[in-house]
Amino acid sequence: MARWEPNAAGRLREAAFELFEQRGYEQTTVAEIAARAGLTQRTFFRHFADKREVLFRGSNELRDTLVTAIDEAPEAASALEAVIAALEAAGGVFVRDFAQRRRAIILANPELQERELIKLASLTRALADALRSGGIPDPIAGLAAETGMAVFRITFERWVTDPAERPWAEHLHEALAELGDLVLSAPAPAS
Repeated sequence: MARWEPNAAGRLREAAFELFEQRGYEQTTVAEIAARAGLTQRTFFRHFADKREVLFRGSNELRDTLVTAIDEAPEAASALEAVIAALEAAGGVFVRDFAQRRRAIILANPELQERELIKLASLTRALADALRSGGIPDPIAGLAAETGMAVFRITFERWVTDPAERPWAEHLHEALAELGDLVLSAPAPAS
């Protein structure tokens, strides 16, 4: 086998997805993934720490995109406006086919669902930390981050399952409009 393989990570990811879809995540081994890709296990481990990382590798890119968008928000932006800018930027990270396949694999495995929840909690912390770094005090930074991630989850689920394949931004703005309606319909606090 050649020492250098072009697009080894992409080949490994595709092989893993095919096997996860055919046999299930739990029943698939790293050796099988490497063999399906025509590569060695050693090559697999140069690209991925373990087979879960095939599914979760893009988490850092998503976090960086969210944080950068908050950091680049205008100084006059409210916490929620900065979070909305981050959510708009997040749409550029996803590829629909990959996201759909990944979602189906994760939904079929409780261990992966737990990992996904941990990833989402980490993203929420990153949003809150970025807001705090920009001068937004707590509890506003935490509330804006939690609200943003709730909108993110709803947007993602609608976007990835939309048979019409409408753009991310349309789903995001619909979810934000629904959030606005929810807030406006909330009862006034008792004095």
